[in-house]
Amino acid sequence: MNADKKVAFYTLGCKLNFSETSTIARSFVSEGFDRVEFDEKADVYVINTCSVTDNADKRFKSIVKNALKKNEDAFLIAVGCYAQLKPEELAAVDGVDLVLGATEKFNVTSYINDLTKNDHGEVHSCEIADADFYVGSYSIGDRTRAFLKVQDGCDYKCTYCTIPLARGISRSDTVENVLQNAKEISERGIKEIVLTGVNIGDYGKGEFGNKKHEHTFLELVKELENVQGIHRLRISSIEPNLLKDETIQFVSESKTFVPHFHIPLQSGSDDLLKKMKRRYLKETYTNRVSKIKNVMPNACIGVDVIVGFPGETEEHFLETYNYLNDLDISYLHVFTYSERPNTEAVLMDGIVPKKVRAKRSKMLRGLSVKKRRAFYETQIANTVTVLFESENKEGYIHGFTENYVKVKTPWNPELVNSLHEVILTKIDEDGMVRFDFIKESITI
Repeated sequence: MNADKKVAFYTLGCKLNFSETSTIARSFVSEGFDRVEFDEKADVYVINTCSVTDNADKRFKSIVKNALKKNEDAFLIAVGCYAQLKPEELAAVDGVDLVLGATEKFNVTSYINDLTKNDHGEVHSCEIADADFYVGSYSIGDRTRAFLKVQDGCDYKCTYCTIPLARGISRSDTVENVLQNAKEISERGIKEIVLTGVNIGDYGKGEFGNKKHEHTFLELVKELENVQGIHRLRISSIEPNLLKDETIQFVSESKTFVPHFHIPLQSGSDDLLKKMKRRYLKETYTNRVSKIKNVMPNACIGVDVIVGFPGETEEHFLETYNYLNDLDISYLHVFTYSERPNTEAVLMDGIVPKKVRAKRSKMLRGLSVKKRRAFYETQIANTVTVLFESENKEGYIHGFTENYVKVKTPWNPELVNSLHEVILTKIDEDGMVRFDFIKESITI
């Protein structure tokens, strides 16, 4: 029935969204659709939305307009976090035909028997309490590396965050299913897997539909170490209070897990961490960084930080800036606080003017550039392994070392998705690293 029908996807937000988009895409292909790029003409466009920041919400309308320019008769579908939180708002956007909430997004093909456009978007949503079951997913074919979802939802109550409202309670895939998905990924020739979820350090909770932990995150990574054919395993964002010494030690001794951690901080002020209802204070974060660097001196450590949270004074901000400046970390992901409905923070006093938020964000982004450069400088002359990406960017091919140093060399299609041992030689004018090959490709 869907022969010659084309479908395209656009993903906003996190690695978890990319893994789920890929799984949804495979369901379309199994129904006979041909997947095309989003900038091509398609019969169906699926937009996987995000609601972490205000900017992600605003981008939705422009993405819809771009799709309709390609095909004004195309059937437009919205899924994802924003679709769960604000389904009627998305349904009212001109051109949107279908909006699916958290429990329905993986059943999208059952809603598209008729691709006739609707006068108003049709909504199939749910109470978030109903999102208490787990659907595994992973990305394949979108990038050189695969994103493997191992956990969903969150039981934390951070005062700025809407994710628990959009994704529900913390729940996990079974170890057996994670290992099977990892095996399927490796069999397709993908050399790196990134473990992803909302709160992956909480892995094991809800594994078999109950709240207790059947397995721990450490047990999961130990099992993944034994999957044949995986060359690299990378841990995505993990909470500092859930990143245990034993996990850090295991990664330091692992043949496949790479020395790269992304650990949310959000603020370098204990006062603000308490207001945010984070489950740690600055001392815990410092200890995590020290432990990592003690056993893995070349480890790359990325940090999430929020600027402009209600009540953030100039003193609070400078405390954060100076803390990060002194800390042995490698780069920052800077988020400018934006008011989100139905969160505690939106009712707090001490609103920071948007111009001040922008200024502070610019300062931290500048610090990130400085930190990344300093980290790269410590890596010059090191012998490392690079996994090359698949894109030709202005005549260059890029790749990443195991500890997330970004490198570039003139485009050579034979390098795509291959691992090479190199010596890092210098930092380029654009901040990336050049290198010398020292061996032939070390994998097929």
